[in-house]
Amino acid sequence: MPLSSEILDFVREHLDDDPNKLQFQKKNYPDNRVAIAVEQIRARERVRTKLPSWYANTAVFYPSELATEQCSSELTANYKARLMTGDTLCDLTGGMGVDSYFFSRAASHVTYVEQNPLYCEAARYNFQILGTENIEVINEDATRVAGTLAAETYYIDPSRRTRDNRRIFALADYEPNVLEIKEQLLTRGKRLIVKMSPMEDITAVASLLPETTDIHVLSVKNECKELLFVLEATPANKAITVHTVNFASTGTEQYFAFTPEEEKEAPSRLTDTVGKYLYEPNSSILKSGAFKLPAIHYNLSKLHQHSHLYTGDTLVNDFPGRIFQVQEVFDFSSKWLKQIAKTLPKANITTRNFKISADEIRSRGKIKDGGNTYLFATTLNNGKAVIIQGEKPY
Repeated sequence: MPLSSEILDFVREHLDDDPNKLQFQKKNYPDNRVAIAVEQIRARERVRTKLPSWYANTAVFYPSELATEQCSSELTANYKARLMTGDTLCDLTGGMGVDSYFFSRAASHVTYVEQNPLYCEAARYNFQILGTENIEVINEDATRVAGTLAAETYYIDPSRRTRDNRRIFALADYEPNVLEIKEQLLTRGKRLIVKMSPMEDITAVASLLPETTDIHVLSVKNECKELLFVLEATPANKAITVHTVNFASTGTEQYFAFTPEEEKEAPSRLTDTVGKYLYEPNSSILKSGAFKLPAIHYNLSKLHQHSHLYTGDTLVNDFPGRIFQVQEVFDFSSKWLKQIAKTLPKANITTRNFKISADEIRSRGKIKDGGNTYLFATTLNNGKAVIIQGEKPY
């Protein structure tokens, strides 16, 4: 990936081209500029909504299309910058440089560490293009230099794949190995932030990282994207706080925090009936395991221990999730499935703790997907299988 001015100029000239047509021009050039331009076009398309400020700058260069898939979004990177302790940060897994860039807007100095020389070259170039002067780029293996770089906060997004792209599942096999280097990092600094896949078991990871004081579960438009484990050098003698955050499509930031002990000790508020409103918690809450507390906190009732849907007769505007105004509640039966298409040919279907899938309901009921009507197939506390028909109240 030679970042010569000639190739960079060629890339910028062709950013609006159709990449499939552009590929046919390879024979007209002796170098790989066409292949680079094609990859840049496709990479830029991936960051259009993920990194809007980078997308707006046509001079930004992406080291690979894969890098744009794996990097943080602008929303989550900005959020992570709020978790810093002190004024200096070391990003030990620099990658495309997105996290380092947003950390640099909150820090006086950021050290970017990356073992891939091509990524380092692109990062140096992009940091300059983006007008950032407080990031030091180091082309090194994180494990080798972890004990030599001083910072108040360290950040690690360990690779969960082998060099031949096979998926790794054990924390001890991730690269760099957080379990091996966390002690020396916390000896030199005050805080370590570890980014994990949303597929990880939160309880299992926390047990391997006993220095954890806070866990942040981040979702974007109700899709869980990241788990952040915050480790402290001198953790206070208190329970871990779990922070759930969803950056909703409306632009709002839905937030709910709790401790696992609070969830464990909370009483169950269950009901056999459905009220005027139905509440569906966002994906961050569902991932966090906060199943009883939302009912207590928002004065609602839960439909069933395993349904994870809530109801009430009062509209709770700040509920962290989706809210539906209940129109009708049907007892589920084969007869209902045969008749529903006559009155409701199109609907959005969700199942929660139900005996058949949404696809089966759609197929057997001949219901098309979409529209403004929402059907929730679920089970009430008394064991009754029901279909709740609702629409969004606003």
